[in-house]
Amino acid sequence: MTAESLRIALLTYKGNPFCGGQGVYVRHLSRELVRLGHRVEVIGSQPYPVLDETVDGAALEGLSLTELPSLDLYRSPDPFRTPKRAEYRDWVDALEVGTMWTGGFPEPLTFSLRARRHLRARRGEFDIVHDNQTLGYGLLGDIGSPLVTTIHHPITVDRQLELDAAENWRQRMSKRRWYAFTRMQKRVARRLPSVVTVSGTSRDEIVQHLGVRPGRINVVHIGADTDLFSPDPAVAEVPGRIVTTSSADVPLKGLVFLVEALAKVRAEQPDAHLVVVGKRPEEGPVAQAIARYGLEGAVEFVKGISDQELVDLVRSAQVACVPSLYEGFSLPAAEAMATGTPLVATTGGAIPEVAGRDGETCLAVPTGDPGALAAALGRLLGDRELRARLGADGRTRVLERFTWARAAQGTAELYREAMAAGSRPTRPARTEVVTETPQESRATC
Repeated sequence: MTAESLRIALLTYKGNPFCGGQGVYVRHLSRELVRLGHRVEVIGSQPYPVLDETVDGAALEGLSLTELPSLDLYRSPDPFRTPKRAEYRDWVDALEVGTMWTGGFPEPLTFSLRARRHLRARRGEFDIVHDNQTLGYGLLGDIGSPLVTTIHHPITVDRQLELDAAENWRQRMSKRRWYAFTRMQKRVARRLPSVVTVSGTSRDEIVQHLGVRPGRINVVHIGADTDLFSPDPAVAEVPGRIVTTSSADVPLKGLVFLVEALAKVRAEQPDAHLVVVGKRPEEGPVAQAIARYGLEGAVEFVKGISDQELVDLVRSAQVACVPSLYEGFSLPAAEAMATGTPLVATTGGAIPEVAGRDGETCLAVPTGDPGALAAALGRLLGDRELRARLGADGRTRVLERFTWARAAQGTAELYREAMAAGSRPTRPARTEVVTETPQESRATC
């Protein structure tokens, strides 16, 4: 280590690098911080992060993973499981199970409590603690080092979209209970001294939804691994192929609108087909739409593929699509653009901030509009020159603005500012912590 290098604890309560943006963020940011000369210890819970051990064939030193296990109540193939008596270790485990039993999501709170205990026991070992959107009560007060927190976007946005899509009062009650942890996240966010977010849109949403003061929020754009996600003429283009990423069958991702759009496109271009990077839903709106339009043979779901397989899949597509109703940034958009694959994207949330202007680096369409999606997809599938121009200009945009190396540099600057300011979150009154935390585990909203 040099005098300029930092000892960083990077916290993530959920770290799967193949499903969802938080694991991707931890994997790539930690690698690039180490390449800048810092030492990064990722402290995470199940599913544990997968970190890069080598760069360009050389071992990556200064990066490590510390497992801080939960009870892993949502693991596949046994989600919502009841642990055996021997698995319980302390009161935090009991809180985790009790919250799950009553329909809530305990992991942000229980991970934060375990992380506080762990960090206090290792006081003096880290220059900075970086929390990746846990926003749990356990991170308030003195945790042994200054704190910086990433908020990708307020989960209250997801909550409202899910409530809007609920079909009856039972579903609405279940969603309210599941998202009860967002009340905690609001309270914690308002006490944070230093927040980093990934887009200007997310910054505005954090101010509006969480009540964080604008002066405490800094924007550091994330991006694509542009060495991995790059054009390769040797990968054959598959006629009619459209590719999208959807980590879950939730309204936020807008996949049902893309399925409806595909049915319209195939009326004029029968070879059009969709490959979804994600798990096939067995029921719900997407499964129903596939069956309703007779698209069983035209929609394929793939999961568990390697990085190289993912890149080649995107390269093979004639069009990449991001149909989301909202995104705090949109890594799939940046990654598709980095490969030179032309993009159709909605104007939801921060997507335009990443994808750029309609007709220049992408084709942009309104959210929730399958007709507009179909028109844009059909236009690109039928115009080779337009695909080539948007693909090339899209990659240029990513190289200039959205790379992980730039993200690491900007984040390290915020670390030093937080250290200079001695950034500590404001601890609430003791009675507030004691009263509120159990309520979070019992509330039915």
